[in-house]
Amino acid sequence: MSLVTLSDVLQPALRGGHAVAGLVTLGWEDMRAYVAAAEAEDVSVILQAGPSCREHTPLPVLGKMFRYLAEGASVPVVAHLDHGYTVEECREAIDSGFSSVMFDGSRKPLAQNIDETATIAEMAHAAGVSCEGEIGFVGYSGGENSAGTDPEEAAQFAKETGVDAMAISVGNVHLQQDKEGGLDEPRIRAIEAMTKVPLVIHGGSGVPSAQRRTLARGSSICKFNIGTELRMAFGHALRDAVNSDPERFDRVQILKDTHAPLVAATRRVLQDFKA
Repeated sequence: MSLVTLSDVLQPALRGGHAVAGLVTLGWEDMRAYVAAAEAEDVSVILQAGPSCREHTPLPVLGKMFRYLAEGASVPVVAHLDHGYTVEECREAIDSGFSSVMFDGSRKPLAQNIDETATIAEMAHAAGVSCEGEIGFVGYSGGENSAGTDPEEAAQFAKETGVDAMAISVGNVHLQQDKEGGLDEPRIRAIEAMTKVPLVIHGGSGVPSAQRRTLARGSSICKFNIGTELRMAFGHALRDAVNSDPERFDRVQILKDTHAPLVAATRRVLQDFKA
């Protein structure tokens, strides 16, 4: 299989009653584990480079890593820029071989968000790349508060930007470590009634698994972003690997021990979204 766009995987998901996981990457170890898990479950996967990942590794390098994994995978793989904040950042991702970009103008006034997202969507589409936008604001655990998505504004945003996917704020929160919350399903249904664009949930780690399964099969939510849940799994595996042999110092050998536990944790996540 080869690299595909976000639309290539979300449109079949919308028609077929399932969702695709947008998995937040931080380095080679989690990227390869995510693809291995997707192959084991025989599902598409979206590899995402968010701001913290980009602080650590430049976009041109990430693009090559994602494309290398995609070209060798037996399932469709999307190379996705997560939370791009400027036209320049999105353009660099496209030039670096990404097949999808997410522009985050959610902190800006509605008109500005629409105008800037539309510009980036047009640029992406001209390059054969998908574009995701965000309407409403998804907050951060212990940080900025969310501002819920207004259904009428969501319809306007979808129509005027031409995005291929739309991230919404419906009770989801970034960086949430527990699953004690839940999504506002009436608000989701109201948004669905106003637009046919595939919907995206950022902060999917905080959504209870039962609700993830229900919405993946019975709503227009076609993409759940999962980061914190798998970062925690990797952290636990790394700690166990380090502590298992205090004399061991070779990081390649240590990191090898994180692969199987992270694949297993990722497979459990992916199973929530299958048809």
